Amino acid sequence: MRSTHTRRMQRVGGVVAAGALLVGLAACSSGGGGSSPLASAGPEGVDDGSELTLWTRAPLEKQAKLLVEAYNASHENQVKLTVVPNDDYVAKVGAAAGSDSLPDLFAADIVYVPNWVEQGLFQDLTANIDGLDFKDEINKGHLAAGTSDDKEHVLPFVLDLSMLFWNKELYKEAGLDPEQGPTTLAEFAEDAKAVQALNKPDTYGTATGLNCGGCLVFTWFPSVWADGEQVMNEDGTESLLAEDGAKEVYSTWADLWKSGAVLPSSKDEAGPTWTAGFTEGKVGVMPYPATLLSSTPFDVGVSGIPGPKGGDSTFVGGDGIGVSKDSKKAAQSWNFLSWLMSEDAQVGVLAKDNDVVSRSDLANNEYSSKDPRLVTINEVASKGDTPYSLNFQEAFNSPTSPWLTLVRNAVLEGTDTVDADSDAITDVLSQ
Repeated sequence: MRSTHTRRMQRVGGVVAAGALLVGLAACSSGGGGSSPLASAGPEGVDDGSELTLWTRAPLEKQAKLLVEAYNASHENQVKLTVVPNDDYVAKVGAAAGSDSLPDLFAADIVYVPNWVEQGLFQDLTANIDGLDFKDEINKGHLAAGTSDDKEHVLPFVLDLSMLFWNKELYKEAGLDPEQGPTTLAEFAEDAKAVQALNKPDTYGTATGLNCGGCLVFTWFPSVWADGEQVMNEDGTESLLAEDGAKEVYSTWADLWKSGAVLPSSKDEAGPTWTAGFTEGKVGVMPYPATLLSSTPFDVGVSGIPGPKGGDSTFVGGDGIGVSKDSKKAAQSWNFLSWLMSEDAQVGVLAKDNDVVSRSDLANNEYSSKDPRLVTINEVASKGDTPYSLNFQEAFNSPTSPWLTLVRNAVLEGTDTVDADSDAITDVLSQ
């Protein structure tokens, strides 16, 4: 994985959809603090019985509740958790930031973190994070997303990785080795076609979300990274999605679509049900969220997402968390974050619940060792990346993004416009 810690050095205030609600906040101080300065908080912060407020998105409710319950049971400080509907979260954060009423702590989708850091919504945690003995073991993608001008503002809250999942029963029926997943993109396509060749009713080789930009970056970017290529330049201002590795990804999926091995509803899938076919046992193999492993009701194999030449990688998604600019209890808030990175939280809470840990030195733990798939997921996390761009939302996640245009042209329409469509992505990234 490339280092991204310094690529925000020359950043200027861009505005993405997530940040559009926050225009005017650039003047807010990221070091704005309160009565308990972070710099003097020490490695563990202050646990003096303060009440802290924390906001998170609804998709992370399960993990957030477990973490808060464990912290409250073992500390004098008490965290009051507010879970916000996903679609309302950006607006709620924007409104609170504008009225200086953010909670002490708040989590954010990691792709929004760079913009919110630039807007000054988080306090500087550099001295605190640097004081952690295990700093080098913390997921680098999430740390990098919260770093600006060499100042660190965010730690991982909950990781969500994209992994390759395959249905072992369908593999057996197709004459494939259920214990061996694809090691190259070509093998992935061969396996998908083998499952499709079963000609079982309502069963398909693979599936994706061809009208869901977020799904596609989550599941297709890793194939590019697995080959050692990048999807954007260091500053996130130029698309590299017309390079050979990326074109191989499009052509592989175009061939799968043409052959009928892709779940037909993938064509118009905009995100809400993009994993449903696999969860229902009707899809042979597909890139899939690791967080759904524990809820998948049949035996599956798991590996990193392969590239055209082999290797594997993952999109390190999920949410980062930091101390808000408005917190007057920064030292107490750091106490929660310091505990969040501890073995007690990472293993005793997250790993125990079959969630991914944020520290590579804890990848193999008493809970993951009982399921080799969890060890695989934890280990692949260290190979993954978290792409960075201030204009990521408009370039890739938006329903009208040029990224969606590129994919649909290349896979569904078969046009020879990848270079021009990649240039259109650059036009948005460089704004």
